[in-house]
Amino acid sequence: MPIVLLAIVGAIIIVALASYAGFLLIKIKKQKQLIEIQQQIAIEKRNNNIFENVSTLCKAGMQQQCDLSEIVIRVYCIMDYVQGDDRVDFSVDYPAIYELYNIVKDMGRGEERQQLEKKVRMKQTLERQKAEARLTDDILKELTQLKQKIEPLNNQIPIKMI
Repeated sequence: MPIVLLAIVGAIIIVALASYAGFLLIKIKKQKQLIEIQQQIAIEKRNNNIFENVSTLCKAGMQQQCDLSEIVIRVYCIMDYVQGDDRVDFSVDYPAIYELYNIVKDMGRGEERQQLEKKVRMKQTLERQKAEARLTDDILKELTQLKQKIEPLNNQIPIKMI
């Protein structure tokens, strides 16, 4: 009799522990799903912020408010941080932007440029201006295309100032 009673108590304990383990596994699975959803939301927010900034840069480039080489460097570098399916391959989709970026990416900017010898600075300026002149029309078209491509991807709520 005591052996049967011990077996029943043991079986009850095993069933209770198995049930608790199953409960914990389900909880872990739900937690992993929540983490994935939160990560996806964070990626979307980050991408939206990037798209908003790139849209502004494209608009400034199309209105020629800044040197095209500066716009190209900023757009290329910012878009490099996009995650997921919305990543852009500039070498394929926007070859003029990609070409100008590769020409000017290693040239001095800001303080670094001021530290260069005048001869080197002039040579870089001439090279940059030649590339910009040759690629201006194509880059302006590509900036327009890029802006049109990323506008629908930017899910942020537009706020209009009154």
